[in-house]
Amino acid sequence: MGTSVQVTPLCGVYNENPLSYLVSIDGFNFLIDCGWNDQFDTSLLQPLSRVASSVDAVLLSHPDTFHLGALPYAVKQLGLSAPIYATEPVYRLGLLTMYDQYLSRKQVSEFDLFTLDDIDSAFQNVTRLTYSQNHYMSGKGEGIVIAPLVAGHLLGGTTWKITKDGEDVIYAVDFNHRKERHLNGTVLESFVRPAVLITDAFNALNNQPSRRQRDQEFLDAIEKTVNVGGNVLLPVDTAGRVLELILTLEQHWTQKQLSTPIFFLSYVASSTVDYAKSFLEWMSDSIAKSFEHTRDNAFLLRKIKLVINKSGLEEVPGPKVVMASMASLEAGYSHDIFVEWAADPKNLVLFTERGQFGTLARILQSNPPPKAVKVTMSRRIPLVDEELAAYEEEQNRIKREEALKATLIKEEESKAPIGAEVITGDPMVIDANVTHASSNAAGPYSGAFKDVLIDGFVPPSSSVAPMFPFYDNTSEWDDFGEVINPDDYVIKDDNMEQSSMHVDGDLNGNLDEGSANLILDSTPSKVVSSELTVQVKCSLLYVDFEGRSDGRSIKSILAHVAPLKLVLVHGSAEATEHLKQHCLKQVCPHVYAPQLEETIDVTSDLCAYKVQLSEKLMSKVLFKKLGDHEIAWVDAEVGKTENGMISLLPFSGPAPPHKTVLVGDIKMSDFKQFLASKGVQVEFAGGALRCGEYVTIRKVGDASQKVGGAAIQQIVLEGPLSEEYYKIREYLYSHFYSL
Repeated sequence: MGTSVQVTPLCGVYNENPLSYLVSIDGFNFLIDCGWNDQFDTSLLQPLSRVASSVDAVLLSHPDTFHLGALPYAVKQLGLSAPIYATEPVYRLGLLTMYDQYLSRKQVSEFDLFTLDDIDSAFQNVTRLTYSQNHYMSGKGEGIVIAPLVAGHLLGGTTWKITKDGEDVIYAVDFNHRKERHLNGTVLESFVRPAVLITDAFNALNNQPSRRQRDQEFLDAIEKTVNVGGNVLLPVDTAGRVLELILTLEQHWTQKQLSTPIFFLSYVASSTVDYAKSFLEWMSDSIAKSFEHTRDNAFLLRKIKLVINKSGLEEVPGPKVVMASMASLEAGYSHDIFVEWAADPKNLVLFTERGQFGTLARILQSNPPPKAVKVTMSRRIPLVDEELAAYEEEQNRIKREEALKATLIKEEESKAPIGAEVITGDPMVIDANVTHASSNAAGPYSGAFKDVLIDGFVPPSSSVAPMFPFYDNTSEWDDFGEVINPDDYVIKDDNMEQSSMHVDGDLNGNLDEGSANLILDSTPSKVVSSELTVQVKCSLLYVDFEGRSDGRSIKSILAHVAPLKLVLVHGSAEATEHLKQHCLKQVCPHVYAPQLEETIDVTSDLCAYKVQLSEKLMSKVLFKKLGDHEIAWVDAEVGKTENGMISLLPFSGPAPPHKTVLVGDIKMSDFKQFLASKGVQVEFAGGALRCGEYVTIRKVGDASQKVGGAAIQQIVLEGPLSEEYYKIREYLYSHFYSL
């Protein structure tokens, strides 16, 4: 039977919700993507919560919230403990994305779904892979190979290939076949007839203009606005498509020598660009070659200023262009700037991606757009006067309770070993079961022993030698010495929790200084909110910079790949059904569009069996050396060994004859030199090798098409049968291995 494959959508089918899917390969459970939306709706994670503990590995495809936003919450709250695999950019930029999300939320709400420590803890489990790197699973996943390949949508974005027993399961969502300024196109078209292809229908109904037309519309709208004294707001993501926008604006401003200031505003703006500078090998060929030849880094920005606080904008008067996170306008700097600029008809809000469903950005992108919207303005302010006093009193009460609890626990721990050693009737043993609290007790054991003097100076009957209470501290020892309690050496500091955080951001330290100050700020504060009605008088425009293949291209790519079975996910119900019907007619007869939590079996219909080569057969096989390898013909019949295993056994009769096969490859230029050394007149003519007077040798076939890494080409020897013909043929055969 073929490799068993089951697909279960956990989120993101027949709608535009985040992406999360469970793919089981012969019982090994892959969680592919673990997304969340910008509203952090916990109800979306209910299906994931039911299977999180059974996940064996997690594969992340893109570094945005929609593909990995739920990872910290799932690891902390849902019991997701499986190893995680991603490319280096997805790991680094995904970490920054989650930092930015947390800091944006924390400034306007009592956000408690996860913390910065939870983000660090989740991403510590990530194993980073390079493009086309085969990673062999072990244990339960023995025999499964995973490999990340270029998706073309975001930096480090991945099309995952999962291989088992020669059958490929391809997960390709949000891919882009177009080559862009900072990214190459996807390699999805290089696959031919994989067993299963899982892809999305998100853009199935959309058709895009040419890149030149799109860029012109985008830049013209910005220039027109700033020329009349207006400001331009671009709501962007943290570390994804914003990189393409940065390069577009940087190149245009440099070419035209424009002076209007451009800002990239987010809590992690500097870190995002710093990482982009170090990921040039993951980008387009043009960027990599430019750096290789001239050492010119495309992200060494001269026209765009990186800021982490709105105060940086206020210092620059006049028109300005601001790229601010978040793209959904639900929180972050983009939300606040929109509220400030929306009432001015000279300003422009320029959307470069479709807003998530139910967000402010999506509402503003509706047709026609609303003339007024209700928004919630929230900000965090420090506590003062009575509120500050009440807060400090509550904190002191909590500290006293924690101290008392710690004392009681320590007393219990100190009493346990003493009581175990008490021997009844021994006059020299102090009864440790009777304790009296004393506010005047001093010394390291004051809380663990009764007072020497008690009321009335009458010693209790159970005590002996009350003038000399003595306790021999028996310590535990191991092979390395005395066992210590690390908590005894911890300096108790009120701000220790804040100071223990990663000031420099991620595990290797790359968080902006201003963001670090926000983390370390322990000033007591509260969030105040107010409802506002914002009059939308500014211009609103959407230009597609999403970086996804459009519907026409998707259909063409799917027809070329021609999977044996196709699974459609992530797209509106209309787009999903449209693409499904098209693929049933034009791509393959097995097209599935499962519902939420519906498990579909897409096991290959091919009958594949595992067989082993028997020792009897191997002893009769004659190997010939071919470079670093050995090759041989294997003539065998299928049978069973004594232990019942299916094996290849030697033929019971004589082996059938087979044609001679020449194995190897030859360069025509090398063969030309060889013939010349043998005294044969030889020259290139019309793309062929003319040998002597009548014999011609040429290569036919497409060198770009490869099977198993080798080009599909044939060598054709043409000419009349003569002594010269046979002589040259013999020379040609001598450069190959014959079987």
